[in-house]
Amino acid sequence: MRHEGWLLPYVRTYWGRFLIIIALGCLTLLTASMLMFTSGFLISKAALRPENILMVYVPIVLVRTFGIGRAVVHYVERLVSHDAVLRIVALMRTRLYRILEPQALFISSRFRTGDMLGVLSDDIQYLQDVYLRTVFPSVVALVMYIGSIAALGWFDVRFALFMALYVFILVAVLPWVSLLLTKAKSRLSKQQRSRLYTRLTDAVLGMSDWVISGRQSQFLAAYEAEEREAARVNGQLKRWARWRQLIGQAVIGLSVITMTVWAAREYAGGHIPATLIAAFVLVVFPIMDAFMPVSDAMEKIPSYQSSLQRLREIEAAAGEYGGNGSTAAGISLEEVRRLAASDVHLKVQNVSFRYDDASPWSLQDVSLDLPQGKRIAIIGRSGAGKSTLLKLIEGALAPSAGTVSLSGVDASAIGERMPQLVSVLNQSPHLFDTTVANNIRLGDRDAEDDQIRRAAAQVKLDRLIESLPLGYRTPMHETGPVSYTHLT
Repeated sequence: MRHEGWLLPYVRTYWGRFLIIIALGCLTLLTASMLMFTSGFLISKAALRPENILMVYVPIVLVRTFGIGRAVVHYVERLVSHDAVLRIVALMRTRLYRILEPQALFISSRFRTGDMLGVLSDDIQYLQDVYLRTVFPSVVALVMYIGSIAALGWFDVRFALFMALYVFILVAVLPWVSLLLTKAKSRLSKQQRSRLYTRLTDAVLGMSDWVISGRQSQFLAAYEAEEREAARVNGQLKRWARWRQLIGQAVIGLSVITMTVWAAREYAGGHIPATLIAAFVLVVFPIMDAFMPVSDAMEKIPSYQSSLQRLREIEAAAGEYGGNGSTAAGISLEEVRRLAASDVHLKVQNVSFRYDDASPWSLQDVSLDLPQGKRIAIIGRSGAGKSTLLKLIEGALAPSAGTVSLSGVDASAIGERMPQLVSVLNQSPHLFDTTVANNIRLGDRDAEDDQIRRAAAQVKLDRLIESLPLGYRTPMHETGPVSYTHLT
């Protein structure tokens, strides 16, 4: 199955907006450049004490126009760019949740909670920055590079080519060197941040285990050590960023000096008036501002690649199980109802399973024959494969070898309709951020309130739920009710 990428589809969808954003970005820099150019001309002209005020009246009006225009155009450019990118991020998040939601059991068996948090909090954010901090600034810088060299070439072609070399350092050489030097460290930094997510979430969810074992200090020491290592790598990246900034500013300084010498020589040769010397020098600063962000934009490419890789892995993992819920269509609702109306016969025949080719076998050649009503206890040490066997029976995993079937139907083909045939009571159940009633209703989304109360009474939870402040309407978090005074 071919999956769409995470960047190009949105470029095709919003290409019109992207062109407007790039045009507004160029217009912002153009108005800023003209503001500095006109200001330099005005200062020089005023210093010559012109006899007629009308000789500086037009530059005064232009300075005010470009000053106001720059602020307005920059605001509109930010407004349009953030509107487009936030729309894209909303589509990305929707797409990600549609991948995760139907196959939640399967994905949770392949990826840890920290990985999921990293995807939801970091990766989508990084892909947002692809547009705001890399694509738009880079394209605008390229357009301004071509435009500014062409404009300077109108006065002096040879000097324009010489200045093109200066600018080339900012738009190509420095970004390439920056990417080369920071590529490995950027990936390492992102991996360390992901590990911290994983370690922290595992510790929070398993806090009772740490406390009971008396190893809180060991966890804190290990976590702080990883945090210090991550801070060390980030510090190295920041130090290079400061050096990169210094090199860029040095190149700009040389460009300003070179422009000053050239403008003075042009005036001495009678090619330009004296009032344009300051104008040419000042215009260098806003133009160079367009080229400085390119190095930072290129430096973030490894982080983007890591985020894209993790999103592809999650999408591929869901695809192995059937993509965005496609396996749920492997068996019809009528077939599920027919199976549920009769006795369900569970058969596990010569099943073997491992999570990937490099992992050891979690199960090898396991067989079970469990007709309706029969009871069986599966015991074993931690890591023996009990949870893996349960996930195979639930259809959350597909066996590497052998078959798991319910009344002759492959378990993995039943998909999200499995709760109508198999009920699972986890030792650590997950509570969703909604009411008690809605958490119970997950087993049957069409259940009425009376059915929910009967289900609670059957498992002896009715008195406990009724003791909560809002009863069945009490909002829940993952660890329990949001607030309550006491339990009776």
